[in-house]
Amino acid sequence: MSKMEQDLKLQIGAMEAPEFKDFAKAMADYIAEYLENIRDRQVVPSVKPGYLRPLVPEQAPEKAEPWTAVMADIERVIMSGVTHWHSPRFHAYFPTANSYPAIVADMLSGAIACIGFSWIASPACTELEVVMLDWLGQMLGLPEEFLARSGGEAGGVIQGTASEATLVALLGAKSRMMHRVKEQHPEWSDTEILSKLVGYCNKQAHSSVERAGLLGGVRLRSLAPDARHRLRGDALRDAIEEDTKKGLIPFFAVATLGTTSSCAFDALDELGDVCNDARVWLHVDAAYAGSAFVCPEYRYLMKGVEKADSFNFNPHKWLLVNFDCSALWLKQPRWIVDAFNVDPLYLKYEQQGSAPDYRHWQIPLGRRFRSLKLWFVLRLFGVENLQKHIRKHIALAHLFENLCTSDERFEIFDEVTMGLVCFRLKGDNEINEALLRRINGRGKIHLVPSKIDDTYFLRLAICSRYTEDSDIQLSWAEVKASADEVLQEK
Repeated sequence: MSKMEQDLKLQIGAMEAPEFKDFAKAMADYIAEYLENIRDRQVVPSVKPGYLRPLVPEQAPEKAEPWTAVMADIERVIMSGVTHWHSPRFHAYFPTANSYPAIVADMLSGAIACIGFSWIASPACTELEVVMLDWLGQMLGLPEEFLARSGGEAGGVIQGTASEATLVALLGAKSRMMHRVKEQHPEWSDTEILSKLVGYCNKQAHSSVERAGLLGGVRLRSLAPDARHRLRGDALRDAIEEDTKKGLIPFFAVATLGTTSSCAFDALDELGDVCNDARVWLHVDAAYAGSAFVCPEYRYLMKGVEKADSFNFNPHKWLLVNFDCSALWLKQPRWIVDAFNVDPLYLKYEQQGSAPDYRHWQIPLGRRFRSLKLWFVLRLFGVENLQKHIRKHIALAHLFENLCTSDERFEIFDEVTMGLVCFRLKGDNEINEALLRRINGRGKIHLVPSKIDDTYFLRLAICSRYTEDSDIQLSWAEVKASADEVLQEK
């Protein structure tokens, strides 16, 4: 390197390999210490909106700062406002997965920094994804007709979120039905056909399903579940028959395996029969609970999956792969490709058609090398340890369930199947609202509520891979102490 080049690099403050190595090593030490001692941190910060602006300058620095200055500010500026999702005492929402292999894989993905929209844009990016989705599908026990290894057109693709996966599936279903209807009624315009399309889901389905309908420009009907909060085949069949008599065109249905509110499982086998009879695209949303299917004893919950057209779950929720990594399998991706295909000259290449061009399987053009996270995690944990992780979380949920049922003041709202416990104080909604305020106000643990059929309840999800029996005992002690205070005041 010439002196001029060296001087220029000094002038622009470029970080070179030696500094990067020091910075990365310091950050690796910081991350390991943060995660290993996360139990000692307050789960939810005490800051107020706008807390961060006074902690940083009004403008970016004119001259480069040393990396040590950035490291010195992490605790003061960032950690003071972080909700620690990986704390063993964070029990809100559902888990967001994390592990050291996944973190290291993200480092490599960031270093390679390819944009894998086509095979030629980075062949390894596409080809590893094809193989990893086959590995993952086999781990879950998905039928061969979902896998690329089957030799057909089927295969898997990594989406950013389950919300994206649902929208992609809906757009594929819309494309397929538009094609069918035009064959039967060539005189109908696209606008006429779109105005007649209707899709279906459980009233307890995630809000992203309704949002997919809005973004897809079609109507979606939320159907009433049974007493166990499951969407049943009869309810779907009745809705399809009713809409068909009105001149509407049923085209899409979502079966939820593990609803957000209470982790209920739709009757997939029944819904599959109805959808196949009516030639309706069936999409399976197993965002959280799908990870549990790596354990054979839970696969009964996806009985009938062979009748579905698409299947999605989030390894980034419960399978130790950090965000974002949402796995979607399609039996007939050609309908997605048909819906999204825009193929300008500058994206064409010689080997086109011999491997998937994943830009046609998703909404964005660009995509990161996310399959590295799957490759690292699946190899460095192995299926056996991933199964142990899932089983441990479910056992911890049952521990909390047993603690609840041992106290006659409490009741379990819904069956505990996975790592979620829905519980409440016996009594009205008001006292349970007060209980949640008291629990979260004490600051030791963090929960969120839900409401089904006007019944308010609390959700305790096992979220952290660091959670042990002692953490559940502590969480129960917090719940119990909060209940003592609320009932005493009452």
